[in-house]
Amino acid sequence: MTTDITRTDITFLSAGLKLAGHLYSPGDTPGDSPGDTPSGEAAGPRPAIVVGHPGSGVKEQAAGLYARRLAEQGFVTLAYDAAFQGESEGTPRGLEDPAHRVEDIRAAVSYLATREEVDADRIGALGICASGGYVLSAAATDHRIKAVATVSAVDIARQFRLGADGTQDPAVVQGMLDAAAAARTAEALGEGVQSFQLFPDTAEQALALGGRHAVDGFEYYCTDRAQHPRSAKSLTWSSIDRMVSFDAFGFADLISPRPLLMIVGREAVTSWMSVEAFQKARGPKELHWIDGAGHVDLYDKDEYVTPAIAELAGFFHTRPASTPRRDAHPGDRTLPTPT
Repeated sequence: MTTDITRTDITFLSAGLKLAGHLYSPGDTPGDSPGDTPSGEAAGPRPAIVVGHPGSGVKEQAAGLYARRLAEQGFVTLAYDAAFQGESEGTPRGLEDPAHRVEDIRAAVSYLATREEVDADRIGALGICASGGYVLSAAATDHRIKAVATVSAVDIARQFRLGADGTQDPAVVQGMLDAAAAARTAEALGEGVQSFQLFPDTAEQALALGGRHAVDGFEYYCTDRAQHPRSAKSLTWSSIDRMVSFDAFGFADLISPRPLLMIVGREAVTSWMSVEAFQKARGPKELHWIDGAGHVDLYDKDEYVTPAIAELAGFFHTRPASTPRRDAHPGDRTLPTPT
């Protein structure tokens, strides 16, 4: 392991929008054998990991923490702000567009593939919370992503349709869709961007509205624990219909035969989403539980982040550089050889 990490401010394009990112690059640890990396691999281009932030988060929060900790394990890592959020371009501000979020991941992979210090055949993707769903969708069709991992994975659509614990009254999302429709009409009439508040004003309100899970989110995003001036405190109403009709897990089976690791807090009310995604994936796959951890605990609490980093580092270091596609079912057809 090395603590000699260089963080570089970078930008790259995603569907025409300039995204802001932090590139973390490990240096050699004093005392290492000449020509060896901190992980014991031969010197040369390093494996790299794209790290996607939670919904409403920014690169300076959980994604940056994981990016830095994984760089200490010998990886080149990239944390970035999603389009329409943080320091990245895009209007309206606060738009959460799942299709664009998936494209952001592909664009981040493209950026890493151009870096001379990166082994383009060993690029992985890690998604935290909502990005845990987005990386599954991106990796399903982008074969440059050689391994996929998630921490506290959430499908943003299921979160809004069914609630964090999966028991939300269906009338709630219907009401939100009514409001989203009215907001689109208001914007068409020139009334400006219509947005809704993500967090209540106090921890007491959060507890009343969403229990311990809501309090954890409030403490992370709205107190000195981890708040950041650029993290989203509201989303546009036009995000709602985009999110509700999305399905992050719909093509999880296409990730196979590339490996998948899903890390989940044993106490997380959102854990059912990771379980559902895991069941849809074909493998090789692993569902790793962190005892005692809730959903947000895995964002920043060292007693939970440290074992998660250990699992992630082992997973990304030992994955194959490339894996040949195998027949999934006896009935699959083999394409004819060109003559």
